[in-house]
Amino acid sequence: MSTIIMAIKPEYSNRIFKGTKKYEFRKHLAKKVVEKIIVYSTSPEKKIIGEVEVVGIMSLSPSLLWEKTKKEAGISKRKFTEYFKGQKVAYAYILGEIKKYDRPKSLIEFGIKHSPQSFMYINEQ
Repeated sequence: MSTIIMAIKPEYSNRIFKGTKKYEFRKHLAKKVVEKIIVYSTSPEKKIIGEVEVVGIMSLSPSLLWEKTKKEAGISKRKFTEYFKGQKVAYAYILGEIKKYDRPKSLIEFGIKHSPQSFMYINEQ
């Protein structure tokens, strides 16, 4: 089981911690089984704001994935469709328990010098 730091736009990362986004959509999954995502909220925040448990994954056609997740997707259908345009398979991490940090953390505090483009594996501290 692995922990990853995942780069997520602030509009979506904040929805995760408000509890209105229960899925994190991706075009590709990590090769290792992920049990926890540490959330790096991208520009303009550029901070690690918390972590979320991964309780499962979904792998479906984009249209089926939307139908199964739309009530708690935390993203508009238009943006979902744009993101998965041309993809035969769409993936979602099913999010569980969330833990928002009292104080946002920098990447340096996790020994990371550059922000992840999508995600990166980390060694827990």
